[in-house]
Amino acid sequence: MVTQTLRHWAATHPGTRRATNEDAYLCRPEIGLFAVADGVGGHGSGAFASAQAMKALEQIPQTASPGDVLVAVRTRLGSVHDALCAAAAEAGREDPPATTAVVLLLGGGHLACVWVGDSRAYLLRRGELFRLTTDHSVVGELVKAGRLTDAQAERRSDGHIITRALGVNTGGALLDKVTAPVEPGDRLLLCSDGLPRSVSSQVIGATMAADEPAAALVAAALAAGVRDNVTALVARV
Repeated sequence: MVTQTLRHWAATHPGTRRATNEDAYLCRPEIGLFAVADGVGGHGSGAFASAQAMKALEQIPQTASPGDVLVAVRTRLGSVHDALCAAAAEAGREDPPATTAVVLLLGGGHLACVWVGDSRAYLLRRGELFRLTTDHSVVGELVKAGRLTDAQAERRSDGHIITRALGVNTGGALLDKVTAPVEPGDRLLLCSDGLPRSVSSQVIGATMAADEPAAALVAAALAAGVRDNVTALVARV
């Protein structure tokens, strides 16, 4: 799909071990908004939570200015979080519906990325891959504190344990944000954690340059035997 300034690709798959796909994604190039969510929770509740997050972002008015879109992303994801937490408390569930989310906003020569959980965003610029997000996970916190390297973190068996998500009330900060300038030719990747847990950053960077990068990234994850759901969304400036 092509707009005046952006081209994008998206692909998703349940993975090699799961019958259902609880990931969700959204492409709204008309307002420069792209998002990926990875649902967690038993009995399909993860799929419900990720769908609720994407539905909330889908309803942002097309006429909204870039600044208003960013405010709306924060507000709407916060409302989804509150609604999921309230529903879980009322039902007394031990496995409440919850979801990670990573949202990319492109416009005016800049990007803003907002996220919660361990779904990630990457930037590929002139052949070099940069990671824009940090994981809200047990392992991610150890990396942030300097107690683990990225290489050591990738080998940890507890890397899937997240510390923040929409629908999980930790009482602390919910969303993180990063901003940066963009250049013509930049490619931005949003992905669920199934991708980086199955293929290396070197493979991700090389595959992002493909003609159909999202499908190629998902195919690489499947070839590596990815067990989790896997979603890749690539936008090119």
